[in-house]
Amino acid sequence: MALKNIYDVVVVGSGPGGVAAAIEAKKNGADDVLIIERDYELGGILVQCIHNGFGLELLKEDLPGPAYAQRFIEEMLSLGVEYLLNTMVLDITPNRHLFVSSREHGYVEIEARAIVLAMGCRERTRPQIRIPGMRPNGVFTAGTAQRWVNVEGYMPAKDVVILGSGDIGMIMARRLTFEGAKVERVLEIQSYLSGLSRNLVQCLQDYNIPLQLNHTVKRIMGKNRVEAVEAVQVDDKWNFIPGTEEIIPCDTLLLSVGLIPENELSRKAGVKLDPITGGPYVDETFQTNVPGIFAAGNVVHVYDLVDWVSEAGFEAGKRAAQYAISLRNAESRYIPLKAGKNVRYVVPHKLDKSTLAQEDIRLQMRVTRPIEQPVWIEVHDGENLITRKPEKYVRPGEMVTVILKTKNYTDVSKANSLTIDINPR
Repeated sequence: MALKNIYDVVVVGSGPGGVAAAIEAKKNGADDVLIIERDYELGGILVQCIHNGFGLELLKEDLPGPAYAQRFIEEMLSLGVEYLLNTMVLDITPNRHLFVSSREHGYVEIEARAIVLAMGCRERTRPQIRIPGMRPNGVFTAGTAQRWVNVEGYMPAKDVVILGSGDIGMIMARRLTFEGAKVERVLEIQSYLSGLSRNLVQCLQDYNIPLQLNHTVKRIMGKNRVEAVEAVQVDDKWNFIPGTEEIIPCDTLLLSVGLIPENELSRKAGVKLDPITGGPYVDETFQTNVPGIFAAGNVVHVYDLVDWVSEAGFEAGKRAAQYAISLRNAESRYIPLKAGKNVRYVVPHKLDKSTLAQEDIRLQMRVTRPIEQPVWIEVHDGENLITRKPEKYVRPGEMVTVILKTKNYTDVSKANSLTIDINPR
């Protein structure tokens, strides 16, 4: 795929929020829409979520994650949305320039009239919750185990303890049970469930998997592989209650202890973040504090249902398209002036089409090097020469001027841009 220099809307991330944003941007008049995805396939986290429960509100169907994703991917492709896979966005600037890297295209800069941030979120890991003990194999996030079992076909555990009652953790308790593992119990430090009640019923209670509230892991035991965890009850301030310790033999500890919005790129772009959610501050259109940069889905805050992520993506994509179109219309009002051969800069930098016919326009510039012989100062639109002026010589210390006369109005008004060159006669 040949990359364009500028896109109306660029979406970062191809999960449910990103794909929905791209679809709605196209439907609302954005000409060029590009999705950039760091993974090797579209769909985001839905690819590994093979359980059902997706689409109940938006599609009125009960679908597994990959089927839900495929519905939107097919619509996105039918609309002509472009996409890059295996591509990392390394930086985003406040003026909506993206610096990306991929094996196919190398290191490139892409300009966008509007950007939708849809990077999703990541799981908290062991260092972030500071569980003491050695560093044995067998400590994973629930999402990592989900990827291994559902996509890669690896079985990571036989005897499992799950810390945290988040939805992924409870879903993996059921999934590992299906595959023959023994889930000893789920420990939750809070006095209440972290995930959806339906997952408590369908994933834990239906399979007789115990849930212990006000409990956590005090330490991990084992050197090369997890051999056991020490569970302990906590008070309302999460302090360990002496005498409640219990050793639970297991070979694996799964962590389902919360999600963090992926906002490193947002920070680079100057987006202001909410310290509570970890996501951007947005208005009702999902626009951030940086004009033209929108955010949608779990990158803003963690949703309960994928349907709501898609709906947020629809709104962000629609508004991003409107912003891009308004900017494109404003750009079409002006004709940029470009410094060409031996020209350092030109002032003015652009011409307003609405005033071109009113009076002559003076273009002033400085040259990059002296030319001590007769020259032409030429203004052209591609191969079309608009006007030119002779000079005996040009020097960097002496400003050069050329006049665009009102008689040139027709040619100038048809130009997408004008280039000024200085060539020897």
